[in-house]
Amino acid sequence: MKVMVVGGAGYVGAHACKALAAAGHDPIVFDNLSTGHAHSVKWGPLIEGDLLQPLSLETALAATRPDAVMHFAALAYVGESMTHPDLYYRTNVTGTLNLLDAMRRAGVDRIIFSSTCATYGQPDRMPIVETTPQAPINPYGRSKLMIEQVLADYCKAFDMAAVALRYFNAAGADPDGEIGEEHDPETHLIPLVLQAAAGLSGSVRVFGQDYPTPDGTAIRDYVHVSDLADAHLRALDHLTPGRLNVFNLGNGMGTSVQQIIDRARNVTGRDIPAERAPRRPGDPPVLMADPSKARQELGWQTRHSDLDTILRTAWNWLQIQSRQA
Repeated sequence: MKVMVVGGAGYVGAHACKALAAAGHDPIVFDNLSTGHAHSVKWGPLIEGDLLQPLSLETALAATRPDAVMHFAALAYVGESMTHPDLYYRTNVTGTLNLLDAMRRAGVDRIIFSSTCATYGQPDRMPIVETTPQAPINPYGRSKLMIEQVLADYCKAFDMAAVALRYFNAAGADPDGEIGEEHDPETHLIPLVLQAAAGLSGSVRVFGQDYPTPDGTAIRDYVHVSDLADAHLRALDHLTPGRLNVFNLGNGMGTSVQQIIDRARNVTGRDIPAERAPRRPGDPPVLMADPSKARQELGWQTRHSDLDTILRTAWNWLQIQSRQA
């Protein structure tokens, strides 16, 4: 199968390309390289183009004639979305509309969409299931929810087939050390903790120590990026014409900020200085997935998402980057 991977030069997209190639598929990356990296495109061709330029999309689809599309391209910084909602709605929502319309013109009717647990906002109950009410609290989450709604309508109206995968906290790096997490600026906790362990940054800021959790720090659900890639691969076999299907992708276990810092000290053998900081507005105490639906319907099982494997693979990737710098 030929799969156009939109945003395939980015963190999760690049890992999906590796999984596709390993399964015998042909990934074709479409990316504007604004946040992705050309050196992460290793398993197929790279077409430079932009979702906000419909002609580049149409040209790429006509030239490659893919069987399906995986859509990872998006702006994804929550804080930035609060100050620049225009960028987020234009890039994420308008860009996806351009993609879907170009797909229709090219006769491509299957898409797997990278969604997020941010569409749920701050649920009252844990763990979160797919039927939990979606009430996002920032423009990033709202833009992703809008796209899910667009996909549902396009499936009904145009007989398209779509799957939306709602990630929780993507983490870790390729176990073979070929690709990993390279964000600028970096906002994710685990790479920030490991950068502090490596002496590449100062102390780690712990936002809030007074949450109603066992150690007072916020709890999140971390899932290894290679497990996310595997879920995308499995979703190719669960695309039903006329329907949008949704799945939570999480480990199903909660890990606190303090637990990550403590475990990272053991994995790296390094001291990790941490400083207290006030809670950030809008940060819920706990976010945790119920991934039962993905397990039952996709046959998906996490293989790399224990905390030690996440930390070891991310630490290995950081050391590889440091040697190459």
